[in-house]
Amino acid sequence: MRIAIIGAGHVGGTLGRRWATSRTGQHTVTFGIRAGDELDPQLGEFIEGSGGAARAASVPDAARGAEVVVFAVPWKAAEEAVRSAGSLSGKIVIDCTNPFAPGLTGLDAPAGGSGAEAVASWAPGARVVKAFNTTGFNIMANPAFPEGPATMFYCGDDASAKRAVHGLAAELGFDPIDAGPLSRARVLENMALLWVSLAMGGVSGGTELGRDIAFRLARRKPAA
Repeated sequence: MRIAIIGAGHVGGTLGRRWATSRTGQHTVTFGIRAGDELDPQLGEFIEGSGGAARAASVPDAARGAEVVVFAVPWKAAEEAVRSAGSLSGKIVIDCTNPFAPGLTGLDAPAGGSGAEAVASWAPGARVVKAFNTTGFNIMANPAFPEGPATMFYCGDDASAKRAVHGLAAELGFDPIDAGPLSRARVLENMALLWVSLAMGGVSGGTELGRDIAFRLARRKPAA
C-alpha cells in the first residue's frame, strides 16, 4: 500500500517508520514535507537506510501518489495541510489530529461537530477515517501491555476505508475497534483529551499517570 504521511513529528514519524518496516513488506511510505521545512535528521537517516521503503517529497507530491494519506499535524496547521495536499478525492484519509483548545481546556471544534468532520469538509470526496488520535506516539511504537494489546478505536463513513485502517492498526499490534460513523469522532477526540489529561495530570489537576497508558476494551462471555 502506498502511504503518505503529512506531518513528520512524533506521531507521523512513528507511524511511517513502523509501516515502512512492517513484516508484510507491502507498504511504501512517503513523508510529505512543506517547502522550507527541514527534515528531522533521524528521520532522514531512516529514509536513507530504508532500502526504498520510505522517502520524502513535497506535500502535494506525497499525496498525489498515495492510496492512503495520513494527517498527523497540529490542529492549527490542519486546514492548510489538507488543502495544500491537492485533490484527495477517492483516497483514504486518516485523520490523527486533535482539535485541542489552548491550555487543553476543551476542544476547539465546530459547534456540534468534530475535527474529523472539518477535515472531511476540506477534502471533498475523500474517504476520511478518524484513527490514531487516542494515545501517544510511544504507544504507537509498542502497543503491547501485560493485559493485552491497546485498543485503537476508529470511525468513518466508508466501509472499505475502515477495513483498510483496521488492517493498518492491526499490523502495528493494536486491537482495532470500529466505533461507527465519522460523527463518532466527536467522542474519540474527547477520549484523546482524557488520555492527555491522565498522562499529564498537572494539566487538569488530576493524578499524573505518565505516557505509558492506553485505553483497552475489556471483553467477557455473557453469563449463561
